[in-house]
Amino acid sequence: MKTIALILFLGIATVNVQAQNFLISFAGTGEGRSVDSVKVENLSQCTSLSMPGSDILNLSGTVGINEQVNDEEDQVSIFPNPFSGHCSLLFESARSSKVIIELYELSGKRILQQKENLPQGRHAFQLSGIPAGSYGLKVESGHYRYSARLISIAASSGRPEIRIAASDYYPLKQEAVPGNGEIKNLKDSKSVIAMQFNAGDTLKLTGRSGNCRTVSMFFPIQSQTVTFHFVRCSDADSNHYAVVQIGSQLWMQENLKATRNRDGSAIPNVADSAAWGTLTSGAYCDYHNNPAEGAYYGHLYNFYAIADSRNMCPVGWHVASHAEWNILEKFLDPTVDTSALAGTGNSIGRILKEGCSTRWQYYDSTYGYNSAGFTALCTNYRVSSGAWSLAPGNNHDCSFWTSTSYTATAAWYRSLRWCTCDIYVLFPPKRAGQSVRCIKD
Repeated sequence: MKTIALILFLGIATVNVQAQNFLISFAGTGEGRSVDSVKVENLSQCTSLSMPGSDILNLSGTVGINEQVNDEEDQVSIFPNPFSGHCSLLFESARSSKVIIELYELSGKRILQQKENLPQGRHAFQLSGIPAGSYGLKVESGHYRYSARLISIAASSGRPEIRIAASDYYPLKQEAVPGNGEIKNLKDSKSVIAMQFNAGDTLKLTGRSGNCRTVSMFFPIQSQTVTFHFVRCSDADSNHYAVVQIGSQLWMQENLKATRNRDGSAIPNVADSAAWGTLTSGAYCDYHNNPAEGAYYGHLYNFYAIADSRNMCPVGWHVASHAEWNILEKFLDPTVDTSALAGTGNSIGRILKEGCSTRWQYYDSTYGYNSAGFTALCTNYRVSSGAWSLAPGNNHDCSFWTSTSYTATAAWYRSLRWCTCDIYVLFPPKRAGQSVRCIKD
């Protein structure tokens, strides 16, 4: 996957953006109050970057470097500059104080003033509605004063406005200056990370806090703070799974990879096709018995492994039932008929399929959007006889067991197919090998 990332340290460079840009900061709740890292995937452009969770993401129409415009102490930055429509102001406060931000025409006429009580740390504001022209900017408190020049090339303007664009305030590193007891600021590694973004793009954000990962689907329309709610999801093998909230349900965002049940008992790995076709007890395999398949795409399980009371899902999770799949489907695609057999829904398949850098074979009309963050990979499957799915180049379908039996020898499942936009609902033999997704209790 192509990566476009430009790291801009505050006070070193500014971003050249010819369109509106948004500043995005991150916070955590639940099992993790801090965000260690964030993976940002632009699903519309199939680009991605990874960044520290304490940094600020700048989503901009064009990524480049402009001439630096800031004060002599490199404490304030403005980007883009020149700008059309909007620009962002970043500066740092050595201590908590009342701050006055003022914008002046070169004639000395003040056209904008904003007063804020700000804590110690770095702060981001957005200026908008500034008529074309050259201006002076002043940021002043009882403890510091910064100044900068900026140029607006707006073809038209609205009402001049300045507002806080990011609320991710944090303490500056400090040290005592020997001999006088004063505090001086130390530049830390806080950065603004720029990423190409066009209006209407869909972003998939994966926040990490310790072993917890949470996916948030993001459709930016303004600068804001994204808060990840972290939930523990780890199996008996210490595989740690990302999770995603879809409607009222919390799903594992990855396929299960467990080789043991919660009590530590092993789930047998059955490679032989003839042996697989006679099983009436739990087992798993990797597609074509290739461990690399299992490591990336998750294992394939027969239904008897799912029905085992020892439970292979992480504690607090279970294999999603037929009814729970119906809830997901109706939430994402109202055209799904939950009483139908075989294919149903006009767009549910595209919503669930992963769309970038996959081995899905697809038509232009059936490729994946992944707009819900479910990220269904093209895993393929094993039929009940033990044979492998007939996939040209391993690029074909994926299928998921539900936890719901249909008869003594068959159970409900869901399948996504490379050549359709629907979801396929039926009840194959329990000896088949399918992928598994768990859902929160």
